Formats: sequence, structure tokens, C-alpha cells
Amino acid sequence: MFYHLLKYVLLGPLLRLVFRPRIEGLEHVPSSGAAIVAGNHLSFSDHFLMPAVLKRRITFLAKAEYFTGPGLKGRLTAFFFRSAGQIPVDRSGKEAGQAAIREGLGVLGKGELLGIYPEGTRSHDGRLYKGKVGVAVMALKAGVPVIPCAMIGTFEAQPPGRKIPRIHPVVIRFGKPLDFSRYAGMENEKAVLRAVTDELMYAILTLSGQEYVDQYAAVAKARDAERGAGDKRRFPRMPLG
Repeated sequence: MFYHLLKYVLLGPLLRLVFRPRIEGLEHVPSSGAAIVAGNHLSFSDHFLMPAVLKRRITFLAKAEYFTGPGLKGRLTAFFFRSAGQIPVDRSGKEAGQAAIREGLGVLGKGELLGIYPEGTRSHDGRLYKGKVGVAVMALKAGVPVIPCAMIGTFEAQPPGRKIPRIHPVVIRFGKPLDFSRYAGMENEKAVLRAVTDELMYAILTLSGQEYVDQYAAVAKARDAERGAGDKRRFPRMPLG
């Protein structure tokens, strides 16, 4: 109930009014049945803008830190994310990836839309980074299509460290569903998982026009933080058209 209240009454109309996002390719998102929507991740605003424009409810796997913050603010944040249908996933430890896969398969098993960011974390500099193979595992195990999605302009609207978004044009672009049924039963093959993930990331890259980095975002972010460049490097983005 709270999810629909946020989407249609409280948050959704406000986001549409402020950002006036241009939506492209919405017809590629199936009107029913299980599917994965996999997108680039540039901003905290991505969590709200994509669900606001979709006709169907979508459930994201969200980092556990959003649900475990201290004090009143932490409790309110946890309530907000849980009420919005987001699922907490602990990203630390050896079992983190398996836990995320189990939760994701549970959503798909109910015939719902699952939202996931293959990069695993927000881009700190606006570039697109190497995808993790968890999305491939879920797609092959569940036998569902994957719809690539590109968020364009959200990095400029709310880059890392900025709490209140600035007004900036936003485009949300959905691509044609990717069918990986030819790899059915091969979800334990590392080479297959990497091939599926790379095909997906190329589709996102084609939609977004970002610069691609063949490295995991978390590794690059840690490296740049050590160099003291994490908040200084900004790379040009392709035009919205």
C-alpha cells in the first residue's frame, strides 16, 4: 500500500514535475511475468526515478546499510525502503552474493519485476564499470529476459555526496529484452556467466553513451579514494539526444 502511495501520490508526481524525465523504450518492459531490469547506477536518485516511470511495481535489491542506520533517521530510512518494497542485501562476506541471488530468485519466482545494478555500486565518476555475474546467474536460473536500462543525467542531478538533487534534464532509456535461453542449464559455467554479463553491459553502454572501464566499480572507487581523486575526476557524458 505504501509503495503505491509513494508512486502515485507522494513521491512519483513530485519527481515527474521536478525532473520531467524523458522516457524511451518503455514498451520493452513486459506488462506481465517475471523479468529483470538491469541498469547503470549513477545516483541515489536512480532508486526512485526508475520505479516512478514504470507501469509495474519493481523490487530492487538494496544494500543492507539502508536498513541498519542508527537513531531515528536510521529507523525512518529503513521503514521507507521496506515500505517501498526494497529488499536488504548484506554485501559483505562470502555468502553475500548467494544471499542476493536467493532473494532475487524469490522475487522472480512470484512473476514480478526485479531491478538490479550489475555494477554493484554507484559510479563515482560517471563512467560505466564492469558488471558482476550475479545478474547472469539469476537470468539463467529463472529463465527470464533481461531489459537493459540507461539512466542519463542523474549523475549531474545528484552526484555522490550531494544530498539534495539539482534540477537537470533526465532521460530513462529502456532497451529491447535480452534473451539468454540459449545458455539454459549453464549457470555454473564461469565463461558463460561472463559472456552473458558482458553482453548485458554492452547493451547498457549502447543506451547510455558512457565511457566504459573494464574494472569493477568498487575497486576503482577505492583506488581513486587512495589517490585523493575520487571527488575531483569528472568525465564528460554523451549528449541526451
